[in-house]
Amino acid sequence: MASPQRFTELRNTLPGISQKVLTDNLRSLEEDGLVNREVFAEVPPKVVYSLSELGDTLRPIIDAMKEWGLAYKEMYL
Repeated sequence: MASPQRFTELRNTLPGISQKVLTDNLRSLEEDGLVNREVFAEVPPKVVYSLSELGDTLRPIIDAMKEWGLAYKEMYL
């Protein structure tokens, strides 16, 4: 399982995504049980996202899509 990431870390890995779109998608993934959201009682608040056990079962599919995308990019871009 990948290590948990803070919102800003996730946003930095997705160039061009707006804060609203990322927030909406993370909320949807959390509602679907694919992502865990952990809030720490700190000032400022610390929120960490990680794949849930169910979300981790998608890893082989995500990895296959990544490989396809990299091959496509190499062929056509």
